[in-house]
Amino acid sequence: MAKYSSEKIKNIALLGHSGDGKTALAEAMLLLAGAIDRVGGNLDFDPEEKKRGTSISASLAAFDWKGKKINLLDTPGYFDFAGEVKQALRAADTAVMVVDGKSGLKVGTELAWDYADGMPRCFFVNKTDDDNANFDNVLAGLKEQFGNKVCPIFVPYEGEGKAKTFCNLITGEAFEYDAKGNAKKVSVDMSKFDGVKEELMEVLAEADDDLMEKFLEELELTDDEMILALRKALQNGAVQPVFAGSAATLAGVSTFLDIIGEFFMSAADKTADGETAVSANGDTVLLCFKSVADTFGKKSFFRVMNGSLKKDTQLTNLRSDQNEKIARIYTCIGAKETELDDIAFGDIAYTTKLVATNTGDTLGGKEPLAGIDFPKPYYRMAIVPKSKGDEDKISIGIAKVLEEDPTIKYENNAETKQMTLAGLGDIHLDVVAAKLKARNGVSIEYAEPKTAYRETIKKSIDAEGKHKKQSGGSGQYGHVKIKFSRGSEDGLTFTQSVVGGSVPKNFYPAVEKGLLEAMQKGVLAGFPVVSLAADLYDGSYHAVDSNEISFKLAAILAYKQTINANPVILEPVGYLRVLIPTSYSGDVMGDVSKRRGRVMGMDESSRKGYTVIEAEIPSAEMNNYAIQLRAMTQGRGSYTFDFVRYEEAPGEVANKIIEEAKKAEE
Repeated sequence: MAKYSSEKIKNIALLGHSGDGKTALAEAMLLLAGAIDRVGGNLDFDPEEKKRGTSISASLAAFDWKGKKINLLDTPGYFDFAGEVKQALRAADTAVMVVDGKSGLKVGTELAWDYADGMPRCFFVNKTDDDNANFDNVLAGLKEQFGNKVCPIFVPYEGEGKAKTFCNLITGEAFEYDAKGNAKKVSVDMSKFDGVKEELMEVLAEADDDLMEKFLEELELTDDEMILALRKALQNGAVQPVFAGSAATLAGVSTFLDIIGEFFMSAADKTADGETAVSANGDTVLLCFKSVADTFGKKSFFRVMNGSLKKDTQLTNLRSDQNEKIARIYTCIGAKETELDDIAFGDIAYTTKLVATNTGDTLGGKEPLAGIDFPKPYYRMAIVPKSKGDEDKISIGIAKVLEEDPTIKYENNAETKQMTLAGLGDIHLDVVAAKLKARNGVSIEYAEPKTAYRETIKKSIDAEGKHKKQSGGSGQYGHVKIKFSRGSEDGLTFTQSVVGGSVPKNFYPAVEKGLLEAMQKGVLAGFPVVSLAADLYDGSYHAVDSNEISFKLAAILAYKQTINANPVILEPVGYLRVLIPTSYSGDVMGDVSKRRGRVMGMDESSRKGYTVIEAEIPSAEMNNYAIQLRAMTQGRGSYTFDFVRYEEAPGEVANKIIEEAKKAEE
């Protein structure tokens, strides 16, 4: 591939609901550009994507269209892979939201709109070849949801059914497309669009003071003026254009490519927007926006954020402070790669074998660039190896998964003796399991994760522990009297009020050590004990037989008597903050109550039509909340959940926890 200057590079992200045809549109573009010779399997090339028939990872496809380089970033539409969308948007300059011409606006379109906030956005209404397609209805839905900045630019001549003719409302030209996607100008009556064009001129004029003055004087804008206004309005977000076509029949796709090459923001148009380095000149700075760590090694995808890049360049990773050599530079169409010698400012490519670079890292420069705001994973499951002894293999495999997917969180919990994975949903974790099987030959299943409960006591008691052992020769003797009570600190608060030397001071540490050891296992269900105060106030010793181990064991015997101090189970409680469409408030609040939650507040969100509900809920009740919230709100709800404190579990709940703990020990 030839070298392209920054003004000829267009970085485009395709977003939208799953099944609306993002990948089909991308491959239609590639086919028309001569970059592929057939559609299907070029971008969704991963075995798991082929198996599922849907995208699960963002794919790069770089190709030439009439002297312009277009870097397409095709993203998954399923909710569980929102991290992939975030990565692609960090590298793109324009977001294209692909919408189904039959079903129209869906949840995925709304989410895509929000993800791409702050950057140029437009719509491509796909599948206009469908018998039940209705462009006018789709456009009305987009306007209702996103406002009057949504403007039709390239539309079907007939709003319903299989569209054969498409019209450019700015130039007044109409086109028909053959089976190969070639456009032929045709003559149609454009007067039917007079009202729409009037609205379009008004919206475009708002982006330019001179044009607005002319519009207000009721002077018609020329095609050239509208074209210039469209370019400016698209790039500054003053308008969100709507284009139409069909990836299946290739209708409208070549014209859309022409528009991308002519009007869409180029890499050279990128402005600072808070970045610390965005210039075609100066030192080279790269932002790694995506990592792939498969069986063939590690690929690091990056955008050149400052200067230009030549192969064999060495740059410092500003996070790890490690020098990395960009030995090779590649671009690609899915799995098909092409090696390059150098690339310009704003271009996208990838390299291999970087040792200390992860997604979000900055290479080169003096200050790190803004990273990527990934969604936090809250859907947590425990990993169960299908074969014993696979734990090490699992850990190695998951380490690779973590390199490429920052929306996965792994924990090997020593307390619950479980390995757990947290992701964005059940499909997300299923894909991780499939990757472990394919790449590392290890099979896993998922189970409900255990909750890390705690125990404490509610009343004060005096306890006595005496350890005495005589078996010939020197014996063992330790005797303590301890007052146990609820402590104010999280752990053990150990004090001594011994008088008269009944317990020598040199044995105090042994008593404390014994209590700390005993607290690892509570008297009710074996959970760690917290907030325990212990005052050693009396005891006795033997001049010959007393030693540290004797007093340690005596303290443990005294601790066991805390069974009489009204011990209770404590459960972790977290703070839930959920953002939902207001119409779902009743369902969500009802679900909070079912989870033993307490609603702490309900406020109107800054986002139109949305409400924020805040509540405190036991962590044990939240394991499936990501799935349930998605079902209740049709995927529109989002939430955060953070641990706050431990609280006493209700009696019925505590009894169940104790019973399950006893069964586990049997």
